[in-house]
Amino acid sequence: MRVVVFVKATLDSEAGAMPTLELVEAMGRYNELLIAEGIMKGGDGLQPSSFGKRILFDGESRTVTDGPFTETKEIVAGYWLWEVKDMDEALAWVKRCPNPMPTKSEIEIRPVIDFEETFAPVLTPETRALHESNREKLGDQ
Repeated sequence: MRVVVFVKATLDSEAGAMPTLELVEAMGRYNELLIAEGIMKGGDGLQPSSFGKRILFDGESRTVTDGPFTETKEIVAGYWLWEVKDMDEALAWVKRCPNPMPTKSEIEIRPVIDFEETFAPVLTPETRALHESNREKLGDQ
């Protein structure tokens, strides 16, 4: 099972506050452990939302809004992509994580959609082949 683990933003992360050396080292050791156990497949921190844009889709219309965005609790400050056996294993790993922020913070775990399982009722041979081709190009078979 693949999951995306979101580190939620805080007022400090949105202000661009740098973490302490101790926190950077602790997160580095945690990532090292995740990699050694075959859990972590990718991840990164994200710039504050002031560097971002949101695009609202409404039919053919696209409306762009420049950051920063006001609802800090809804903003992602970083993420991991993990391969775990189930949600319980993902939860156990998150509980071992150092607090990723210098203040109170939140992490969210979301399962990645299994393409074949989820979209099987609407797939055509052409859409299935296109999806498989794209995954192969990404090296994700």
